[in-house]
Amino acid sequence: MTEHPTSHEGRQPLAARSQERARPRQEAAAGLPSEVPAQPGGPAGPGTDAPPAGGVPAAPPAPGNPGVAVAVAAQHPGGGRGGDTATRREGERLRFVGAATRRIARGIDLDEIVLGLCRATVPTFSDEILVYLRDPLPVGDERPVAPFMLRLRRTDRLRLSELEGEELVLVPDPSPTPAAELCEVRSGGALAEVLRGVRPVFGDSAAAKTALSELLGPGHPLPGGLRAVLAPLRGRRRVIGAAVFLRRPERAAFEPNDLLVAAQLATHTALGIDKAVLYGREAYIADELQRTMLPDSLPQPTGVKLASRYLPAAETARVGGDWYDAIPLPGSRVALVVGDVMGHSMTSAAIMGQLRTTAQTLAGLDLPPQEVLHHLDEQAQRLGENRMATCMYAVYDPVSHRITIANAGHPPPILLHLGGRAEVLRVPPGAPIGVGGVDFEAVELDAPAGATLLLYTDGLVESRLRDVWTGIEQLRERLAATAQLTGPDHSPPLEALCDDVLDMLGPGDRDDDIALLAARFDGIAPSDVAYWFLEPEDAAPGRARRLARRALARWDLEELTDSVELLISEVVTNAVRYAERPVTLRLLRTDVLRCEVGDDSPQLPRQRRARDTDEGGRGLFLVNRLARRWGATRLSGGKVVWFELATP
Repeated sequence: MTEHPTSHEGRQPLAARSQERARPRQEAAAGLPSEVPAQPGGPAGPGTDAPPAGGVPAAPPAPGNPGVAVAVAAQHPGGGRGGDTATRREGERLRFVGAATRRIARGIDLDEIVLGLCRATVPTFSDEILVYLRDPLPVGDERPVAPFMLRLRRTDRLRLSELEGEELVLVPDPSPTPAAELCEVRSGGALAEVLRGVRPVFGDSAAAKTALSELLGPGHPLPGGLRAVLAPLRGRRRVIGAAVFLRRPERAAFEPNDLLVAAQLATHTALGIDKAVLYGREAYIADELQRTMLPDSLPQPTGVKLASRYLPAAETARVGGDWYDAIPLPGSRVALVVGDVMGHSMTSAAIMGQLRTTAQTLAGLDLPPQEVLHHLDEQAQRLGENRMATCMYAVYDPVSHRITIANAGHPPPILLHLGGRAEVLRVPPGAPIGVGGVDFEAVELDAPAGATLLLYTDGLVESRLRDVWTGIEQLRERLAATAQLTGPDHSPPLEALCDDVLDMLGPGDRDDDIALLAARFDGIAPSDVAYWFLEPEDAAPGRARRLARRALARWDLEELTDSVELLISEVVTNAVRYAERPVTLRLLRTDVLRCEVGDDSPQLPRQRRARDTDEGGRGLFLVNRLARRWGATRLSGGKVVWFELATP
């Protein structure tokens, strides 16, 4: 890919260079020689600007070019023009190197750094540049893979053209020097020796000619008359590439001082590439660390639909600690969690993973939301000082159509009702997790069927351009406007609603990463729920079978009667054996038939393989074979064993 820049740092304006060009022409017409120092073994001969036949001097290159400016060095008695010219050229060279290295250093990623090198040197220092980088690039201390391959990363080519008068313009040259895309550096070869030497070399030396032929490829010889400098790119530990600077025959040859310029450019470029590769790897690892700690997919609990979104922040601070989660709980309930660890770093992502794992463990214990936040606060303090995060923890019960919410310094949730009204829920704000010594308070609210709860992190509503409460109000208005489009009797689709919410973000609103969790409450109708208490006695399994048979007949699910009676009898028998208080039995009819048996014993049943001589131990084996799914969950006051059967 060849790009043609239109401006370069370190070059004089065109008008100024036009005036500078006129002076060498006048002096050359007066018979004053141009100064091109001889270079032993270098390109001195071909680079000498001798006037052509007919007495018409060759057009000199643009002065202001620090590496190739051809100055008049007439030695007049009592004159000091030669010394002044050398001083001027040295000053131009230093200014060029400073401007070029600043431009290279401005790049953050690999492509920006290579582009900065090309734009800074073409055509100011050379007419064309070819940049080769190791493929693949080694990162840090990792060992490079064999064989040593160089891939052409970028090539730029421009030329200066004269129009009317003395004006100079940059004209794209569509015919770059042909070069192979991929080159293998053979051990002991000429290219390997030049790269090992690290220092730039003139292209007309014997070793460099062979090295360039190997680099450009056997089918791509260097066109005759081109002057070249081959500069290895060495990072902190090893050579990571090479840069080839080329000049056309009509331009002054490279001087020994130009090798110093090439060395400076190559060193700054290589160190910048090293940093860019390390930064890119660190950002990639942190980003992957965070993404792998987020749920791959959301569960599909009974009575609620879920959708989520996660957006990283801008490239300058894209790694954060935002997370979301949905955790199924006993009794067809579901815990909804959204949190935000303060800071942007790999540490924030790691702390996020630890807090999310802790929240899942605490949810499995079926603790109240305020207790979950209290234990998260203790865990954050154990992780170290200043490990702070905000968190919203909510538990939805589809049977009672209620939701219990506790907050730890997080932005309040928004509830979108079926009719299109959006309200910011009044939840006690609480202190962030990690402060310590703070009590958290939970509130219980109605969660009507058809309503949508939106949990989010502050990156969605807060930025440099707006404060958090302004953003919350804008989000509420956006949700209400979206709901109006679907009408008063229909809720907007969850996925489309999440996308529409993210569309409210402007160009300056991506200062932080964003986690979004939306829950549509469908609930379970009372007519689809059957609930009983059974005394822990020998007659309980028989009574449970009779009650289940009546409920299935009422729901027109007689086909499941035999399976349900068998499984309920096994589970209730096991519960009665260990229970001291009444056993609970609940049937839920949704897209599946779910049966839940609860008792006050914390010991969870475990499936085991019964021997042929055993009289028992086959109950859970039957449950495992006949049920669609089954499980057991420990509660603060006992346990619940449940199983599901597919409905006809």
